[in-house]
Amino acid sequence: MSTVVFLLVPQLHLLDLAGPAQVFSTAADLGYDYTLRYVAEQEDVPTSQGIPLRAGIDWPDLEPGDLIVVPGWRGPTLGRHGQLRPETSRRLAGHHAAGGTVASVCAGADALGRAGLLDGRRCTTHHDLQDDLARRYPAATVVRDVLYVVDDRVVTSAGIASGIDLALHLVAGRHGPGAAGRVARSMVVYARRNGEEQQASAMLRHRSHLSDVVHRAQDLIDSRFADRLPLTDLAASCGVSERTLTRLFGRATGLTPLRYQQVLRLERAEHLIGHGATAEAAARSVGFQDARMLRRLRASHTAPAQDVRP
Repeated sequence: MSTVVFLLVPQLHLLDLAGPAQVFSTAADLGYDYTLRYVAEQEDVPTSQGIPLRAGIDWPDLEPGDLIVVPGWRGPTLGRHGQLRPETSRRLAGHHAAGGTVASVCAGADALGRAGLLDGRRCTTHHDLQDDLARRYPAATVVRDVLYVVDDRVVTSAGIASGIDLALHLVAGRHGPGAAGRVARSMVVYARRNGEEQQASAMLRHRSHLSDVVHRAQDLIDSRFADRLPLTDLAASCGVSERTLTRLFGRATGLTPLRYQQVLRLERAEHLIGHGATAEAAARSVGFQDARMLRRLRASHTAPAQDVRP
């Protein structure tokens, strides 16, 4: 998604826009290929927080790899704001029909619904608006109390800060979890929360510390968690000795570097299995030789930490 277009609707929430925009802007600063554009049906766009915004009224030419994001807006019901012209709804539907991805934050799901993009699909929105969304689009399946839902290149999120999670998920899907981790760290978020999965991610559990050495080690492990990463090489990349890295890593996270890598592998494998992969395929995808290693790690996950060699 080289181009990310934000469709601005009157009375939009600033954080619904600023959160995901910051993610893609930070990704661009880190060298990933994102260009941000802001369009609306009028040049001056009032916001819910009282700060007016300026947007273009001409849409850029979009490719299938590009993304349209609709931030949410204020209103006790979805129908109060967010009215779009028929040609704007057709643009949303046309981009998706051409192979593109469309996303929404909070009440922005209503814009996707008006474009016919929620029919027959799973979706979500802010918890205060879920009943209203279900009433307005009975052909959609509203998934309640989750951060975001992905269904056939239609991505909907709960609202406000969950727009950041949605954007990090999209970055991770294109560039890998290491890239999303670097963006999150730059934003001082240090976590990419899962959408539908209830468990906290490894980043959430083990990134809330201030050790630059350990963050560097985690960045490397995050980006290459399926590879063999000898402690000697990992320590050298961080500019410290093996003993120092092990000591700092344990103090910051409560884990050894190897155990942290195993947690990442396990979470990814569980995700793949939950989406239809066999245990054997999931094990090999995350770097294990076969499913036996994965089964041992799953069995030991609730036991005291121990090293299971990759």
